[in-house]
This record gives sequence, C-alpha cells and structure tokens, in this order.
Amino acid sequence: MNVDIALAMTGPLGAGPRAAELAELGADGLFTFENAHDVFFPLVLASATTDVDLMTNVAMALPRSPLHLAYAANDLQLLSGGRFRLGIGSQIRPHIQRRYGAVWEKPVAQMRESVEATKAILTHFAGDGPFNFEGRWTTHTLMTPNFNPGPNPHGPPPVLVGALGPKMTQMAAEVADGVLIMPFNSRRHVAERTLPAIEAGLTASGRTGDDLEIVVEVICATGRNDAEIASAIEGVTYLLAFYGSTPSYRPVLDVEGWGELQPQLNTLSKQGDWAAMAAAVPDDMLRTIAAVGTPDEVGAEVVARYGHIAHRVCLYFPSTDVADETVAAVIDAVHRAAGSQGPVPR
Repeated sequence: MNVDIALAMTGPLGAGPRAAELAELGADGLFTFENAHDVFFPLVLASATTDVDLMTNVAMALPRSPLHLAYAANDLQLLSGGRFRLGIGSQIRPHIQRRYGAVWEKPVAQMRESVEATKAILTHFAGDGPFNFEGRWTTHTLMTPNFNPGPNPHGPPPVLVGALGPKMTQMAAEVADGVLIMPFNSRRHVAERTLPAIEAGLTASGRTGDDLEIVVEVICATGRNDAEIASAIEGVTYLLAFYGSTPSYRPVLDVEGWGELQPQLNTLSKQGDWAAMAAAVPDDMLRTIAAVGTPDEVGAEVVARYGHIAHRVCLYFPSTDVADETVAAVIDAVHRAAGSQGPVPR
C-alpha cells in the first residue's frame, strides 16, 4: 500500500522544498487539493524536487474545460517523468454555481462527460484517436497541429474521480482509471455503499479490478503523546463538524446511525457557531470516521479498515502543528502494517 501526503495547503510558496522534505519522510506520493490556491502549481514545483508520485486530489472538473485539464495533466506527466495522476471531482452545487460561476445540472452525468472528454483528448494527443468528442456540456472537434503537444513519452496520465455517493462511485468505476474515496467516510459505509457501487460500475463496463485503482483518503488525529493527540483531535473534530453539516455527507452519518446530527450541524453552521458544532460531534463518531491515536495505532487502524481494498491511502492531517517526525512515524506504521497483511487482492 502506497502512502500519499498532502502538499502545500498554503499554496505554491515553498512547495518545492516541502515536497522534498515529505519525500524524505517516506511518502510514496504527494497530493494537492483546491482551497485558496491553484491545485496544479505546487505540483509543478514538486516535480523538480522529488521522484515520488504526484496527484491532484482533487481538481474541480465542472468549472474547467476538459481541454484545460488535459493540457495541465499532460504537462505534469512530462515534468514528473510519468508520475502524475489527474484526480478530479464535482464539488457541491453552491460552490459550483456561486463560487466558480459554473453550471451545475446533472453532476454525475457532467462528471462522466468530463472524464470521457479528457481521456479522449489525451488519447488524441497520444496519436491513438480522432479529436472528435461531442457531448451535452462540452464539444471538442477542432485541433490543429500547433495546438497538439503530441505523444507523451511517459504515456497518458491516468484520470481518477473523487466520489462519495453510489451513483458517482459507480460512474467512476465505469469510465475512470481510479476512484478516490472521500475522507468523510467509515469502514461500514465503504463496505455497504462504496464497494457494491464499484462492483456495479465494473460489471456495467465489462472491466475488472485490474482496471481500477482504489485510493482511500483518511483523516488522521495523531501525536507522540497525549497532549499532541488531544490537540490533533480538536482540529479533526472541527473538520468533522464542518463535513457533517453538509447534506451531501449525510449518507455516511445515516449508515452509522447519526443522520439526525446533520441538520443540527447545518443549522449551527448557518449561525456561525463553530464551537457548538465541534461540541456536538460525539467521540464515537470521531473515532469511526477519523483514525485516532499514536502513529502506530493510526497506521494499524488505516490498514485494518482499508488495507484489503486500497492500493493507495491519502493521509489527511488537519492540524497544522503535526511534527514531521510524527508524519514519518505514521507513514512507516502504515507501510509495516500493510506489509504484514500482504498484497491487495485485485
């Protein structure tokens, strides 16, 4: 099992040196996500300072043209020497419409079209197909030689989709190269909702598990002593309260029996009462969704939950004061626990 760590949540400044430090800690890969900075720029810098895998996790697809995604992915595949994965996601309606100023109509169908168009463009760059994609939301029928970068010597980069609900997950398993299982999740939700959707998607497309990479994101609250763990728990609790207030994440709470907490958290979020939101998160919810404890305990928990399905795990440390030594210890613990388990069945 490969272990990926988040890079440069503060943007591109210092991303290159930080990438080298995280690789030195033992990370197999680095990922970025969209917050207050561009999702691609830090990986451009990281490609020059490391030899680990690089991934967007995730770039928002609906506001972007598939051609923009294909150009960025192709260039990062070149810069990294074939170590790039393009992870894309849909976000939620308010952000797509009111923050990005883009179209939200049928997100699963829109994401399917984005994946298919992006992959078709990358295939054309590789010289294996025409530049001729006509969809409902995007059309690509004009490509002249001066705008075509040509075949990438490292091959087209894989396209992965971030998914939570069964429809998005099934679609990702049908058409994408991988599924990014979102971090607000639980072992039970993955077993009862995610895996059946993946199997349905593979069956519908005539593919097998060999055709799909499964990447699981895990929120971690860890430290080397009780004080550090307590500090990490505080930060994670606020994050879980934020996630839990969003209607899109209620299915995870429903599976675990906490569904009624979602509207309560949502009401508190509209009041701006973040302290009350965090206080409303029960300890069993914290420990069911996040991996909590010492580095050895977190590593063992991550592998116990997802080692039988995940080819990679993206570890998410919400607290900003987690020491590098702690991060290195968690990476090592996951590697050791996964190694004792054996390879992931395909």
